[in-house]
Amino acid sequence: MSKLECCIDKVLIKDNDVIIQGWAYKNSIEEMSISIEGTDKFDKTVIKRKDVFDKFNGEEAAMDAGFSISTPYSKKIVLIAESGESKSRTEINPKAWIKKDNQGMSISKALRVLNSNNIKKVIRGIKTNGLKATYYKSKYKINSKVNEGVSYDKWIRKMLPTADQLANERNHAFEYNPKISIIIPTFNTKIVFLEEVIDSVINQSYTNWELCIADGASSNQDTIKRLKEYEKQDKRIRVNYLTENYMISGNSNEALKLVTGEYVGLLDHDDLLTENALYEYVKRLNEDRDVEFLYSDEDKIDEKCEEYFDPHFKQDWAPDTFRSCNYICHFSVFSKSLLDKVGNFNHKFDGSQDYDIILRLTEKAKKIAHISKVLYHWRVHRDSTAGGIGAKEYCIDAGRRAVQAHLDRIDEKGTVVNGAFGGCYKVNYNINEDKKVSIIIPNKDEISTLKNCIDSILSKTRYKNYEIVVVENNSEDKNIFEYYKEIERRINIKVVTWEREFNYSAINNFGIENSDGEFILLLNNDVEVISENWLEEMLMHAQRPQVGAVGAKLYYKDDTIQHYGVVLGVGGVAEHLGKGLGRYDGGHMGRLFMILNVSAVTGACLMIRRSLFEELERLNEDLAVAYNDVDLCMRARKSGYLNVVTPYAELYHYESRSRGLEDNEEKIKRLENEMNLFNGIWGENIEDPYYNVNFSKQRADFKLSEN
Repeated sequence: MSKLECCIDKVLIKDNDVIIQGWAYKNSIEEMSISIEGTDKFDKTVIKRKDVFDKFNGEEAAMDAGFSISTPYSKKIVLIAESGESKSRTEINPKAWIKKDNQGMSISKALRVLNSNNIKKVIRGIKTNGLKATYYKSKYKINSKVNEGVSYDKWIRKMLPTADQLANERNHAFEYNPKISIIIPTFNTKIVFLEEVIDSVINQSYTNWELCIADGASSNQDTIKRLKEYEKQDKRIRVNYLTENYMISGNSNEALKLVTGEYVGLLDHDDLLTENALYEYVKRLNEDRDVEFLYSDEDKIDEKCEEYFDPHFKQDWAPDTFRSCNYICHFSVFSKSLLDKVGNFNHKFDGSQDYDIILRLTEKAKKIAHISKVLYHWRVHRDSTAGGIGAKEYCIDAGRRAVQAHLDRIDEKGTVVNGAFGGCYKVNYNINEDKKVSIIIPNKDEISTLKNCIDSILSKTRYKNYEIVVVENNSEDKNIFEYYKEIERRINIKVVTWEREFNYSAINNFGIENSDGEFILLLNNDVEVISENWLEEMLMHAQRPQVGAVGAKLYYKDDTIQHYGVVLGVGGVAEHLGKGLGRYDGGHMGRLFMILNVSAVTGACLMIRRSLFEELERLNEDLAVAYNDVDLCMRARKSGYLNVVTPYAELYHYESRSRGLEDNEEKIKRLENEMNLFNGIWGENIEDPYYNVNFSKQRADFKLSEN
């Protein structure tokens, strides 16, 4: 008789909800149910899990064994999995899970990594994926287990300003000293929370502020009494006592009526600012007076303000990422003149009113600035999640409608649907016409590798208007030429020959010259299509006039991530985002499940408009092997285009099969020369605006920097 198995993969805290991701399965006969003990306030999504499908020998029901379940925050949550008469009960401490993710394992436990079973896995990995791919994957896995990591609570306490630093800030004279009006809507706020949030403003090292509070007719007279005491204590605190509760948007708009400052900041009634928050914002405004919208990093704090956890280290302004979720959130500060242009809060989007107003503000802002410091503490407590799952569904729907309204305003044709988890969205952009895509595949020998790639394209690709151009280069196996004859019988495949020495850039440029599609897809021969909609998912972005290169989500054979965008300045010159993490690992704040803006994407699967490719003067043939794809993407960014990566185009990438590894003296020297050439073009200490400076520069898997 089969046994019920339940596995928790990840626990996240988002807003004031806990998101639990994992899988549960028993057999294909008895239905599986997932719930939270003691409450009906939870929201559950089914996640496709090929790894579970494989584990249970292809039982069809196992494909739907994955789940993502969200429930209001609690210090202890019990997840129940039931199937027939079997029942599994798993106790979860959310903060303990987050600590475990941040800190990894102890050295003594990590020694278990070096066992005979894992050594056998490494040997098999080298045979299957090659030495280079196995080396990187092994390095990340060992690092993540051996490295004790960094305690975020200890880290942030070192980063918070000292008394001496705050004194210096208070004495600092800025050339530009704008008044910042902070608005807070209140309603029956707990006295201790109210005092702490107001005190966090009073204690600011920058003093030219005003606090504009609108109280929505609180029935708790202690709240009213304390507000009046604060008004008397500090003339910069002003309160509008409303006769009725106009709900979150209405109350916020009433607070805006009190504003007299040049800039407006949004602060929730139970959260906290760091004492240097406003100083850092004004410092940035003095550096660039054209900035009209600013935001910072943030974290969470427990109810008693005893522990900091779950930091949110954000990207610089990334419009596609922001359409995927409201990653800006706190602490948003913007010019009052900009607000006057776009209008106040809209009650139609209550529940996601901040998302809506930030979308409108960023549409019109001259410049948007991200301050990569944690300047806002978001308090997590049970009372902050009112209304349970009904309210959560209401918020999710409001967020979806806010993004849809944003697209309609800027005349971007598309439909917004819910994404991988609550509060995450996916834009399905309309594909204007049946545009032809030219798939360029360089090849040398490797019949089985190329055949696997082409067979997967032909059998799994739903979008039909494409051609395949194979660029033959110096093959030595006679059998490959027989295979070329076979595939050329198809109307949409041709083979062209590059007769000179290997140069990845030149070979692709040559293949593109021998194609006629309006869109170009650079594709390695060692990839295999997974998702049948991969081509249209990439095309919907590549057709957008503001987009440069588009990349896909690539996996190793064992379903660990090989690529989800390229991060600059990590691991030397560049590294792949999420490399070595599991296929179902969402990464920092679920980012690996979202459509993102990135600095670059790999040329192993890169789509771009032909007209833009020519505008950018094609691939740089001086970069014969390495960094040519990154260089192309950098030139696109320099010209004002956005590079995009989408998780909805999925492929396997069996890295470095065809040309082999950079493992002899000649190849290593060539790689060093190309690294020096790339650095000469773009600079050695290049920063990536889409990868937060607080992450480690050793790897691109969102680990906290120890510096």
